[in-house]
Amino acid sequence: MGTDSSQIKALVFDVFGTVVDWHTSVTKHAENFGKSNGITADWVDFAESWRAKYRPFMDKVRSGELPWTELDTLHRMGLEELLDDFGITDVSEEAKAELNLAWHQLDPWPDSPPGLSRLKSRFILATMSNGNIALMVDMAKYAGLPWDTILGAELAHAYKPDAETYLTGVRLLHLKPEQVMMVAAHQSDLLAAAKQGLRTAFVKRPLERGVNGQVDTTPDPSFDFVCDDFRDLATQLGV
Repeated sequence: MGTDSSQIKALVFDVFGTVVDWHTSVTKHAENFGKSNGITADWVDFAESWRAKYRPFMDKVRSGELPWTELDTLHRMGLEELLDDFGITDVSEEAKAELNLAWHQLDPWPDSPPGLSRLKSRFILATMSNGNIALMVDMAKYAGLPWDTILGAELAHAYKPDAETYLTGVRLLHLKPEQVMMVAAHQSDLLAAAKQGLRTAFVKRPLERGVNGQVDTTPDPSFDFVCDDFRDLATQLGV
């Protein structure tokens, strides 16, 4: 691992799972949806199944089967399938729309707001997420995330791990790839960013899929930094 951070000007972050706890948060929103609508289901399974639809719908955009479609809309398409999968019927459009906003209200990991605030004292902080801009802004307000700007898929009209997603963000910051570090809990995201010349920091999030979920936290040896959380990353970067 190379640990020289002197050239790094900006940190760009994967968000779902890296910065916020989607598993616990979406489960909670789904439970509230069930209570409000008199529906009983395994809401943990519901949350996990909804997340599992994320990549297949995104791949339809990446393959050209769907035109460019923002993540809010893909989440709603996945939700329609999910309700059918679970045999949940007679739900109002209003209730569906409200449940789809669950992804806008995800709780941060405890270290995220304070750790990001430390990092912001030295670096430009931006999202590098597949989430659309409105989603990211709502989430930042809800979770207290101190981004300097929102970058990612919607600006590039490309979903990670496409190269254009990362490179559009780098260009918009008027920086070189080696001046930008991708921070993520997902190794494939970091490896894709590294192919485009970005630096990499792996954050271990063993609870991303809940207490019973399995998450590989053994880092690829190519990553520049490996940290337990954002406070640890700030310490390693000298802030």
